[in-house]
Amino acid sequence: MQLNNELMIQMYRTMLLIRRFEEKAMELKARQIIPGLLHLYIGEEAVATGMCAALRRDDYISSTHRGHGHCIAKGGDISLMMAELLGREKGYCRGKGGSMHIADIDLGILGANGVVAAGMPISGGAALSIKMRGKDQVVACFFGDGGSNQGAFHESLNMAALWKLPVIYVCENNQYAISVAQSRSCSIRDIYLRKDAYGIEGCMVDGNDVLAVYQAAKETVDRARRGEGPTLIECKTYRWRGHYEGEADRTYTYRTKQEIEGWIDRCPIKRFQKVLLDQGVVSQVGINQIEQEIQSDLQKAMEFAQNCPFPEPQDALKDLYYEE
Repeated sequence: MQLNNELMIQMYRTMLLIRRFEEKAMELKARQIIPGLLHLYIGEEAVATGMCAALRRDDYISSTHRGHGHCIAKGGDISLMMAELLGREKGYCRGKGGSMHIADIDLGILGANGVVAAGMPISGGAALSIKMRGKDQVVACFFGDGGSNQGAFHESLNMAALWKLPVIYVCENNQYAISVAQSRSCSIRDIYLRKDAYGIEGCMVDGNDVLAVYQAAKETVDRARRGEGPTLIECKTYRWRGHYEGEADRTYTYRTKQEIEGWIDRCPIKRFQKVLLDQGVVSQVGINQIEQEIQSDLQKAMEFAQNCPFPEPQDALKDLYYEE
């Protein structure tokens, strides 16, 4: 698949923005500026970027507890995201949701979710609404290898297959569900093979290759828009950090240093940068300029967040329930 230079550069920018946002969040968490739990997406940037690059603005996504990358790739505002992480009133959820509950309905971001696989039935509901409204939108449902062992996975795929719903199930197989290796929790090596139980299409791609993810995403999105039903995509990737920030002291109890460093050597951003440079899509000067622009955007996001007030105590229950 031949892509135009503008799209390739945009995907590189998105991947790098996710990486730098997460690095800043990691720093702020270490300084105890971000409250609550924080699950970083570092190492998995190609999956969200490649998938969301194939979507339209009016398409939907559902996310996970490790959802910053999905939000950014779908067009989320990093200033509002940063304000939410810092618990500020102008954040996406008024500072009350934190890292695991960021949503932006106007962008089709149905929300991150702290419950494993909980986004899957939400995606099915959104896809059913599309079909009932007679629209050609699609839903991309992100979940992890651990989520594939939840009942919600099987129920959702069965219903989506039965009703031919326009949903793409994107398994971000980062090899571990907290500290349990996929090889110890699944009877099959490749999760995408579960497609056969539901009679749907599916494939496996290198989740560290953004072009491979995009190609698979484009094909499955087009299929869903034609009314040909759901697809299960498995993206093999890896999270560089612990399950949550603060877990670093336990890292080598279930993963070896050699394993982690081996995956870091396959960095999706460095791999794509090399492709862009080798093909003359962008120069090193252009790469440096993108870096500078992202750093400037992050600085503005930080200033915005830090200048926002905290929610008032009397507003603790405000926004928790929908009101006409």
